[in-house]
Amino acid sequence: MWCFAVSIDGPLSVTTPDGSVREGASLLIPPRLTHQLTCRGRGLVSCYLEPTSVRAESCRTRMSEWTGEIGMVHTAETELTFTPADDESACRWLDLAAPAAQRNIDARIAAAAHRIRTDPATAVPSHELAAEAGLSESRFLHLFRDEMGTSLRRYRIWVRLVHAGTAIAGGANLTEAAMKSGFASPSHLADRFKSTFGLSASRLLQTGLAVRTP
Repeated sequence: MWCFAVSIDGPLSVTTPDGSVREGASLLIPPRLTHQLTCRGRGLVSCYLEPTSVRAESCRTRMSEWTGEIGMVHTAETELTFTPADDESACRWLDLAAPAAQRNIDARIAAAAHRIRTDPATAVPSHELAAEAGLSESRFLHLFRDEMGTSLRRYRIWVRLVHAGTAIAGGANLTEAAMKSGFASPSHLADRFKSTFGLSASRLLQTGLAVRTP
């Protein structure tokens, strides 16, 4: 996932394994780059973007400076320095940061994605989703990637992570969150969470994180 972060009333820096430090009010960090974000302001707002998605591409094109792989200075930086208070403002923030192209997703793929989001704990097999869409399994998987910008497997994992993070933010423990979101065990959830976000769920939520899923 690309990680886009904006600081609120203070500097934000990112440190990479080679010891390099970049500082700015808005930063875009590429997928699979191990990094540490340090915020010295009142807080930060961040989002994670699928590498092949339209939103990831639009966010990249809005970074006006690049230092190595890291983008700096978003063109709407001053407009992004607010903390979303609800889902509506979170959508507004995301649309400023990484606008999505206005297009209609294939209704068959939209229905499959909706089923996954509605019940992330149930691992509906791809052949069953394909049958519901009236497609062969291979055609369904290809169309899903084209329409959603990511594979079915990665989309399912992401939905489960968001569902688990929301549950933990709401007071659930790791075991409850794993069960509700479809992970095989609390350790499986913990490993996935840390590999995606770079911190354990408990450490991340101790920062006062608010999870929103526009």
